[in-house]
Amino acid sequence: MTKLKIKSGDVVKVIAGESKGKEGKVLRVLRETNKAIVEGLNMVSKHTKPSAKNPQGGIVQKEAPIHISNLALIDSKTKSITKVGYKMEGDKKVRFSKKSNQVL
Repeated sequence: MTKLKIKSGDVVKVIAGESKGKEGKVLRVLRETNKAIVEGLNMVSKHTKPSAKNPQGGIVQKEAPIHISNLALIDSKTKSITKVGYKMEGDKKVRFSKKSNQVL
């Protein structure tokens, strides 16, 4: 399994695909498929049957997973995309932004 440098709660920008240029917060990371679900991005229409939870049924908009390679992390300090690195601080391994050298 590869090391994923994007975690839940990170703010990312889509760098390729249909939603290119849009930004959002990562809701969930799917490690086994190397995909992430980003809030408000890659929306798909899902047709649902009426049920106890949704008695009306109909068409529901929901986020679909997007591949990690199509996402870039946004640095909170510079507000631009950045690469992620790892370094040791004492006994802990921490992520840092390679652009601003700030711990994420």
